[in-house]
Amino acid sequence: MTATDPALTGLAQGWCALSLLHGRIEAHIERALQARHDLSVREYSLLDVLSRQHDGEGGHLRMHQVADSVVLSQSATTRLVSRLEDRGLLSRYLCPTDRRGIYTNVSEAGLELLAEARPTNDAALREALDEAAGNPGLTPLVDAVESLGAPA
Repeated sequence: MTATDPALTGLAQGWCALSLLHGRIEAHIERALQARHDLSVREYSLLDVLSRQHDGEGGHLRMHQVADSVVLSQSATTRLVSRLEDRGLLSRYLCPTDRRGIYTNVSEAGLELLAEARPTNDAALREALDEAAGNPGLTPLVDAVESLGAPA
């Protein structure tokens, strides 16, 4: 396979289209969350992931799992957690069964902010997808994203 191989070029074009769609969606949601809730997309994502934890077996995530869930490095995730903790939106505590582990919970204030921000996030996502659907090169990707959220 060479750099000018049509299959490779097609893959590269597909990747560029996916990257473009992601960037547009993220930027649109970022503007909406910042304007209405003083939250970044990453902060919203972190609050959302952590809010889904539960007290059952395997219900709490370790920092590396949180980092994987929000697609950040472990150090960037730790800094993000610290910022949200400083704002009173999160709290950390030692794992009761393994004193080396540190868990993070969303505070009541964090849950309230998340509940207020969720409709903004969802509306901004819908707006960004609708706008992208008008671009013929992005329409198949928008269709794919929408089909992933459809009930089976």
